[in-house]
Amino acid sequence: MIIFKDIVSGDEIISDTWNLVEKDDVVYEVDCKKVTKGIDNVDIGANPSAEEAGEDVEDSAKTVIDIVDAFRLNFLGDEASGTRLFGTKKDYMAQLKTYMKKVVEKMKENGADDAAVKKFQTSAQGYYTKVIGPNFKDFDFYVGESMDTDGMVVLLNYRKDGITPYITIWKHGLTEMKV
Repeated sequence: MIIFKDIVSGDEIISDTWNLVEKDDVVYEVDCKKVTKGIDNVDIGANPSAEEAGEDVEDSAKTVIDIVDAFRLNFLGDEASGTRLFGTKKDYMAQLKTYMKKVVEKMKENGADDAAVKKFQTSAQGYYTKVIGPNFKDFDFYVGESMDTDGMVVLLNYRKDGITPYITIWKHGLTEMKV
């Protein structure tokens, strides 16, 4: 199995157990599932006594997105109110520009030539213009376990069916760790 980590923060972002679909040679889109987590009701075959009848355990089942839960991604904002950290495109672009500069530095440190760096920058700008910008209001933003907002911000949206969540991850911002 391969775990993909953010090249800047070192946070685990995704693994190859999910189907990573490359888009525009710059991002991976990964379909997620909503799953329910909670307290399991374990029946040990005993009847509750009259004294224990009022001590029912409160069910705390919660619906989560599998990848967000598995990789301990943290919502950037207030989930209760739905308020996002990046309220405007300008807010998000400031973070993205800083992150992209760090990715370019890492690419160069790892031996990428100028043509590869230029192709990445052009592809990233094109993807932002074509996909992220026009749909900005539909995205939720997540970061890895360390909560490092200088690291990769994972984008979460829903497919056209309105049911299937998917995440978008910057391909060049990942390193591989074989497990």
